[in-house]
Amino acid sequence: MAPKKGEPGHSLCPIPGNELAPLAHYVLILAIILRPAGLFLTKHIDRLDRRILDELQADARISNQELAKRVGLSAAPCWRRLRRLEEEGFISGYVTLLNGPSIGLPIQAYALVSLENHHPETVRQFDQVVNERAEVLECHSMSGPNDYLLRIVAASMEEYERFLSAHILQIRAVRSVNTSFVLSTKKFTTRLPV
Repeated sequence: MAPKKGEPGHSLCPIPGNELAPLAHYVLILAIILRPAGLFLTKHIDRLDRRILDELQADARISNQELAKRVGLSAAPCWRRLRRLEEEGFISGYVTLLNGPSIGLPIQAYALVSLENHHPETVRQFDQVVNERAEVLECHSMSGPNDYLLRIVAASMEEYERFLSAHILQIRAVRSVNTSFVLSTKKFTTRLPV
């Protein structure tokens, strides 16, 4: 007879002779320990959450009423799900995407930056310049032969050169910058596959 819940020898897998029972205990303990740190555990979203996220990526200005209709929910549960998705960090924010050339920023460049060293002060100085300059739309720390990849916009080639000379190349630890300019865009999306 198998032990009852709470008795010594009770198993999460109560099949007599189940060799997986000790493993189940360890997995449960790991899940409890790691959950607060968020290590190895991803937040759960279901099919409806994914539909909500997909609809919002297509049109972030959609009303809750219309969103609920499109995903097959009533308004109140849809609103609660949306708030939970925001609170749990699935939604980073809502933005309006502008057309760069239409507002006078036709130059888009990708710059590969290599540093001489990676001392904390060097990295802090580089990060500060990148974060302060509105021309830098993205900055990614990279694996491989280069340290960073920057996406930069400018009004003209001359403006890009001025930005590079006055800001990025003024950082003493910058060893090299190799720039490629966008000639035409074949695909651009901010929509993630959910």
